[in-house]
Amino acid sequence: MIPFANFAFFGILLYAVIPTVLLGIAGRANRRWAFFITLIYVIGQFCGERLHVSLHGSVPALIIIGVYAAYEWALATLLLRARLRSKSGGQFYTALLLALAPLAATKVLPLVANGNAFGFLGISYVTFRVLDILFCIRDGLITSLTPSAFFTYLFFFPTLSAGPIDRYRRFDKDWKRARTREEFLVDLDAAIARLFRGFVYKFILAALIKHFWVDRVTGGSFGHIVAYMYGYSLYLFFDFAGYSAFAIAFSRLLGIHTPENFDRPFLARNIRDFWNRWHMSLSFWFRDHVYMRFLLAATKRKWFKSQHAASYIGFFLSFGLMGLWHGTEPHYLIYGAYHACLLTAYDLFSRWNKRRQWWGTGRLWRLASIVLTGNSTCFGFLIFSGRLGR
Repeated sequence: MIPFANFAFFGILLYAVIPTVLLGIAGRANRRWAFFITLIYVIGQFCGERLHVSLHGSVPALIIIGVYAAYEWALATLLLRARLRSKSGGQFYTALLLALAPLAATKVLPLVANGNAFGFLGISYVTFRVLDILFCIRDGLITSLTPSAFFTYLFFFPTLSAGPIDRYRRFDKDWKRARTREEFLVDLDAAIARLFRGFVYKFILAALIKHFWVDRVTGGSFGHIVAYMYGYSLYLFFDFAGYSAFAIAFSRLLGIHTPENFDRPFLARNIRDFWNRWHMSLSFWFRDHVYMRFLLAATKRKWFKSQHAASYIGFFLSFGLMGLWHGTEPHYLIYGAYHACLLTAYDLFSRWNKRRQWWGTGRLWRLASIVLTGNSTCFGFLIFSGRLGR
């Protein structure tokens, strides 16, 4: 069952919510309870599901997940021990490639062997969490790992299938914190507010937009494509923001303050501002772990004569990987390249405009910036949807 996709899922969640509220009021909704609920959810979600990993048979999904968790735990533990002994980077890059191998198999296996499906629900987001741990170990920010915290962080049920992507160090602070009754009531109030927002976004606004707008503009004319572009962009926002609100709500119930994922993205004044507002946990992950690391390495080792050139190549590297992470279909790769082009063009224009002062800063200019950015990003969502290639 896909999380937060229908009301039946919320009915099942009551079996977890009611005891969580009772334990929270008693000041006992702690990390052991979060671990227990996550374990039960994983078992319930994947019990009975089988994954086809060869042309001749299938394997229970729970076995795949168990082996995957043990495999990634072993990689992180070995890297941590190596990091405590030395500062050599060879072990890190080996661990990084090995940690990515299951996700790569998930993407490639269906292409080379039709009908096979190695990956389980949420493996893409789980991989991001694993890589965050490996990066933090390499930077010396993580000096110890416990199996229960590691497992719960990777498979935390509210954010398992579609994020938001939490960071281990932030998660670990909540994990170790013992909540009082008063703190739980604050979290409960925040959870209820997010829960109602999620219902309004996903089951009212997104559902209405899809039914009365997106599903009705199926023609291939220019007008239909433009109407679809705006409708799909709004649907994507309200559906995903609604899911994120649900994920944050149930995280708060369990004492985990999962970060925000959206901040009024359609009010962004430029493409850089947009990526500081849209799917923030994903964009910040790529910014910190891919773009900034590439830029620092390029600057330190003097790979390019110009720092701007390194920055632009970093855009294409980061968004190329982001597109590939969504899928191997051409429209995802084009979507990533499109946003890399937008960011490069914006940086070039900003530096040019500092000298010429052509683009102003008044209200009308700000409004024009919002309109231009909104249309640019909506066209990106049209590419992302794959509609142009049909």
